[in-house]
Amino acid sequence: MSHPHPELGRPPALPQGGLRVTPLGGLGEIGRNMTVFEYGGRLLIVDCGVLFPEEEQPGIDLILPDFSSIRDRLDDIEGIVLTHGHEDHIGGVPFLLREKPDIPLIGSKLTLALIEAKLQEHRIRPYTLEVAEGNRERVGPFDCEFIAVNHSIPDALAVAIRTPAGMVVHTGDFKMDQLPLDNRLTDLHAFARLSEEGIDLLLTDSTNAEVPGFTPHERDISNVLRQVFAGARKRIIVASFASHVHRIQQILDAAYEYGRRVAFVGRSMVRNMGIARDLGYLKVPPGLVVDVKTLDDLPDNEVVLVCTGSQGEPMAALSRMANRDHQIRIVEGDTVILASSLIPGNENAVYRVINGLTRWGANVVHKGNAKVHVSGHASAGELLYFYNICRPKNLMPVHGEWRHLRANAELGAMTGVPHDRIVIAEDGVVVDLVEGKAKISGKVQAGYVYVDGLSVGDVGEPALKDRKILGDEGIISVFVVIDASTGKITGGPHVQARGSGIEDSAFADVLPRITEALERSAQDGVVEPHQLQQLVRRTLGKWVSDKYRRRPMILPVVVEV
Repeated sequence: MSHPHPELGRPPALPQGGLRVTPLGGLGEIGRNMTVFEYGGRLLIVDCGVLFPEEEQPGIDLILPDFSSIRDRLDDIEGIVLTHGHEDHIGGVPFLLREKPDIPLIGSKLTLALIEAKLQEHRIRPYTLEVAEGNRERVGPFDCEFIAVNHSIPDALAVAIRTPAGMVVHTGDFKMDQLPLDNRLTDLHAFARLSEEGIDLLLTDSTNAEVPGFTPHERDISNVLRQVFAGARKRIIVASFASHVHRIQQILDAAYEYGRRVAFVGRSMVRNMGIARDLGYLKVPPGLVVDVKTLDDLPDNEVVLVCTGSQGEPMAALSRMANRDHQIRIVEGDTVILASSLIPGNENAVYRVINGLTRWGANVVHKGNAKVHVSGHASAGELLYFYNICRPKNLMPVHGEWRHLRANAELGAMTGVPHDRIVIAEDGVVVDLVEGKAKISGKVQAGYVYVDGLSVGDVGEPALKDRKILGDEGIISVFVVIDASTGKITGGPHVQARGSGIEDSAFADVLPRITEALERSAQDGVVEPHQLQQLVRRTLGKWVSDKYRRRPMILPVVVEV
């Protein structure tokens, strides 16, 4: 198995007749999925998603793929193929189209409807090409065939990309549910046909590669939901991803069966479910869904609220309910269902929400105590079955953390893919398919690009480090006025602390030390304000460290008069 090396340099020019594959996100992480294919000087992008921030990234709204390696080649892009409508696959599209709005978007009906609604908020009208399973489209030098796969959102597609260098198959996110709610099976017959033609490189979803056996059926949840609905005494509040149409359909079915009305809460939930209903993907009996404002007129035992926040996002509806910061107040006897998985890194935030809801008397039903979620990704048994159908000549696991990629690679090896034909890459690692063999040829920049409010890419790691220090240790500011000619102190030092846990009065002990250090500096002829600020920072920092074992941010201000 080939793998990346930290000393990889920029890749050489792509050999004549070769195909280059560059993942800019989704490898070594769950999210930010984006892969760039290059042939004959032209580019095809598959997916462009976002990653959601973790606790060590305070103030960040979204994390984007790094477009720097393709920024001077935007005119070479033939199109963006979107495999399905989840945020980790389409959320970055508006930010790429800001740089070149006329890049065509290619995807299924629901996927394009979701991204068009998102782009409308960014005031971008995209060029789109709607495709369905079985369609085959020429996109520049790329001959793309689309294959049905089932996932936790309708209309998901895999894509087979044919070029003179060979055929690459990208599965997108998929599983092999044999009893899908929409009766849309993963098209194993199509994959077998592609296998007969010869799959030169297979890029496969790795998310559940560590999970043995087969992923349970989505419809297995229905009976559990019915039991929860049957036992609920008051309101039922369901938190789910705003794009999980299949899960919401089961909630609607249970609500209808038990005589409850449903209201959607949260802008993205209302928007996405409206789109799904209008396009016929969500079957809603007349009168079942009502406006949230009308719920006050209904008894609690006839109410279901469907909202966002299943991952503990601080600004989502469920988190705000748990913090008593939402118009909907949790009361004793309410039932809350977290109908989703835990994305790695979100565990603490989710359990904080669960504890907050429980504190107010809610009965919280989640994956840990009831089968209210099944994954949308193929487990190890399905992947083995899939590899035996596809028989790829080269394999490149995608979409997963390092442990998932490694586990997926081992599965491929067990089914007969030669070890030297399995490429384990990471974001930015360039893989070239030349003369039928895939190998790593270099690396391009593929770091995190942070979105903070209206700012994109302006916040970097140093700023996040400062934010973390501020959050963990607080800030101490020191103000001193000195004579510009003599360097003698004419005012201060004055010290103020915020969030450091140190009372302002405690700094009386260190003020003489700061004064002494500044006077000594003046005697030595050092009067430059920046140097004096560093002196104040060192003096105060050493005192705080010695006395309190803390490292707050210290902000010295030295003013000359």
